[in-house]
Amino acid sequence: MAVGVSRKISAASARAHTRKSNQNSALRLPSGMFKTITVILLVGLVAWAYQAIQPPPPKICGTPGGPPVTAPRVQLKDGRYLAYEEHGVPKGEAKYKVVFVHGFYSCRHDASFFLPEKTAEELGIYLVSFDRAGYGESTPNPKRTLKSTALDIEELADQLGLGSKFHVIGFSMGGQVIWTCLKYIPHRLAGATLVAPVANYWWPGFPRNVSKEAYNQQLLRDQFAVGIAHYFPWLTYWWNTQKWLASSAVVKNPGIFNTADKQLFPMLVERIKSYSEYITHQGEYHSLHSDLKIGFGKWEFDPTDLENPFPNNEASVHLWHGDDDLLVPVTLQRYIAGKLPWVNYHELKGAGHLLYYEGVPDAILKAALLGEK
Repeated sequence: MAVGVSRKISAASARAHTRKSNQNSALRLPSGMFKTITVILLVGLVAWAYQAIQPPPPKICGTPGGPPVTAPRVQLKDGRYLAYEEHGVPKGEAKYKVVFVHGFYSCRHDASFFLPEKTAEELGIYLVSFDRAGYGESTPNPKRTLKSTALDIEELADQLGLGSKFHVIGFSMGGQVIWTCLKYIPHRLAGATLVAPVANYWWPGFPRNVSKEAYNQQLLRDQFAVGIAHYFPWLTYWWNTQKWLASSAVVKNPGIFNTADKQLFPMLVERIKSYSEYITHQGEYHSLHSDLKIGFGKWEFDPTDLENPFPNNEASVHLWHGDDDLLVPVTLQRYIAGKLPWVNYHELKGAGHLLYYEGVPDAILKAALLGEK
C-alpha cells in the first residue's frame, strides 16, 4: 500500500505564491499587443521625422502676415515678384548697363560694395541689383532651378528696358549664377564677370584629386552641410535647423575669412546691420537652403565643359579670385581657368573672399567694361 507524502505549507509561503501568480497574470498582455505597440511607436517616429524635415511655409512679402513691401518690384510671367534697386547714373544717360547678382546670405543692397560712386559717374554706369528668389522682398520660387535665375535676370532686364544686351556681374554664390547666364542666355550678354564664384565640388570636369583636396579644406561642419545638400537634399532644412550638431559655419563663423577680409569687418558690420534681418525675413528655406541645394546639387551641365559663347570676341568673360580665399579654394578656379582659355582669369595675391578692398571694384569694372587688364 502506497503511502502519500504530505507537506505542510506555511501561510506566508502560500500568500507569496499567490502574489507571484497574480503578478505574472498582470504582466501577461493580450496576444498581438506587442506588435500593435511597436507599430504605433514606429508610426510616431516616422511622423516626427517627417515633420522635422518639412520646412515651414514662407512668410511672403505683401501677403497677410508677411513682411511689408518697401522696394520697387517687377512682376514676372509666372506671377512672382522681383525686388530691385538702381545704382549709378540714370538709366537714360548710361553708357553701360549692368545687372548685379548678390551672394549667399545677401541681398540687393550689397551691390553698393562693388560700384564706387566716382567710377559709376566717370564711366557712365547704370547698375541694377535684385533680390534673388526668396531673399529680401522677392517672392520665393518653389520650382527654382539652375536655369530659372538666369531667366529671371533676362526678364528683369526686359521689364526695365536695358536693351538687347547688358553686362552681368555676380559675387560668390551670385558668381556661380553667372555660369548659368553663360549657358542659358549668352545671346543677351554684353559681358560677364564672376567675382569669387562658388564652385561645386561635384562638377564632373574636376579631377577627383582636385575636388577632393578643395573639399577637405573646408571646416568639417561645412563638409557635412554641402555634402548633405548634394547627396540628401531632402534633409537640407533639417540639418541646418537641428541643434544637436553644428551646421554650416558660412554665416556664423568669422574664422572662415582671412586677415584681409577681417579688416573689412568694421565697415561691413556698420553697413549691413541696417538690413541683416531683412535678408531672410521670408524664411531661410527658400533662400539659404535653396542656394545650398541648387549650388551643390547635381547640375544639368558642367561649367568646365562650356564652349566659348563669344567666339567672335563680341563680349568678354572675367573671373576674379583671391589666392588666400578660405571659403572657396583657389585651386578650383585655377583649374577652370586652365580648362577654359576664353575666360580672363585675375588672381589677387593675399586677397580672401571679400573682393571689395580699396581699388579692386574699380579694377573689376574697368576690366569688364573697358577691357583693361
